[in-house]
Amino acid sequence: MYRILIVEDDDKIAHILKDTLTKYEYEVFRAVRFHDIKGEVAELEPDLILLDINLPRYDGFYWCRQIRTFSNVPIIFLSARTGEMDQVMAIENGGDDYLTKPFNLDVVLAKVKGALRRAYGEYAQAQPSRDEWELNGLKLDRMKNTLEFAGKRMELTKNELLLFDCLAQKAGSIAGREELLEALWDDVHFVDDNTLTVNVTRVRRKLEEIGLPGIIETVRGQGYRLQTEWGNTGDA
Repeated sequence: MYRILIVEDDDKIAHILKDTLTKYEYEVFRAVRFHDIKGEVAELEPDLILLDINLPRYDGFYWCRQIRTFSNVPIIFLSARTGEMDQVMAIENGGDDYLTKPFNLDVVLAKVKGALRRAYGEYAQAQPSRDEWELNGLKLDRMKNTLEFAGKRMELTKNELLLFDCLAQKAGSIAGREELLEALWDDVHFVDDNTLTVNVTRVRRKLEEIGLPGIIETVRGQGYRLQTEWGNTGDA
C-alpha cells in the first residue's frame, strides 16, 4: 500500500482528496505541522506528496526545495494559480507534476497512479534504497547517520548528515551556499555562514579519518562540490 501525504491547508479540499484516495486503497495522511513540513516528510517517508503552493509561513516551492535535500519522492503540486510561470517554478523547484484547482478527481487519480508507476512500478528504474547512498565505495547510511569507506566508519551529527547528503545528491556539481544553508535550517537553531563553515570542516575531518581527505572542494564565491574521483583529493 502506497503512502500519500497531502500538504494542503484548506480543510475541504484536503478532506475530499483524502477520502477519494483512501477509497482506492492508498494510505493517506494530511500534514499538520505547517511550520515543519520537512520534518513530517522525513518521519512519514511517504511514497508521493500532493503539495499546495499557498501555505502558512512558507510556500510550497520552499518546502519542495527542502524535501529535495534528502528525498526524491514524487511531488505533485496543487494550486489555484494557473499561470505558466507558476508551473515552471514548480518544476524548477523540484516538482514532478502540476494540477490546477478546481481539479477533476479522475485526473488527480490518473496523475497519482502515473507518478507512482514511474517511481516504483513497471516504468521505474532499479534504484538504491532511499536510506542509502553510495559512490565509488563511499557509503552514506541516512538511518544510522554514518559514513563508511574501506571498512572504516564514522558517525555524523544531524547537521553533518544534512550537509553531506546535500553534497552527495549533487556529487560532481556545485552545491551553492544558500542551498546548503537551507538544508541546515530548522525552527530551533539559528543558521548562518559560520554554522555552514563549521559543519563543512567537521565533515571534512571525518572523511579524512576514513581515508578520503580533500574530497569536498571549496568553490570560491559559490559553495562546495563533492568530488567523484577519489584519486583527485588535493586539499581544497
